[in-house]
Amino acid sequence: MAAFDVVETFVSINGEGTHAGQLAVFVRFAGCNLRCSFCDTMWANEPDVPCTRMTTAEICEAIDQTGIHNVTLTGGEPLLREGMAALLRQLAQDHNRYIEIETNGSVPLAPFTGISPSIAFTMDYKLPGSGMEAQMCTDNFALLTKQDTVKFVAGSYTDLERALEIIRQYDLTNRCHVYFSPVFGKIEPVDIVTFMQEHVLNDVTMQLQMHKIIWDPEKRGV
Repeated sequence: MAAFDVVETFVSINGEGTHAGQLAVFVRFAGCNLRCSFCDTMWANEPDVPCTRMTTAEICEAIDQTGIHNVTLTGGEPLLREGMAALLRQLAQDHNRYIEIETNGSVPLAPFTGISPSIAFTMDYKLPGSGMEAQMCTDNFALLTKQDTVKFVAGSYTDLERALEIIRQYDLTNRCHVYFSPVFGKIEPVDIVTFMQEHVLNDVTMQLQMHKIIWDPEKRGV
């Protein structure tokens, strides 16, 4: 049975996305293949990060014990972990669960689609300011459905212009949910709203990271 390096599990609210404000149980996996300039969980990607080795059964049991039916798998990059498809199949056996996978946009989604309608992807598209745009797997856009989300984390007007190009090129607002998020401390939310007004961006949602407003932005486990 596969085992995973898990750096933390906790119950909090979803700070962003389609279930923002709802309770969720988070499982954060160690390690990422990208080094984004604005990463707020770089600590989880360090080779020597303290972690717990957990089997599929142990992760499912930990989630069951919380009584929470929203599950968020995050990282790091969860889809790089060997055995993830099997873990998803196991989690999806509970039909009351809503399972969200936060993925960085560089990993092909094909091996993980079609497992269960209760699984949704929240996929980043890394904009120029991240330094990682060249790593994006744009083939993933064709696999997204109405329950999935593409998130653009923008730190500048240049980032927003590039996001608009991608939205139009791949017709994203007709394919999935689309969100803009500000890089914390780099761009004012009002500037994103103004950009959306200027370009009449129907069906794009501007979001703030709720957990960074409620708690200290550097606090872990929230």
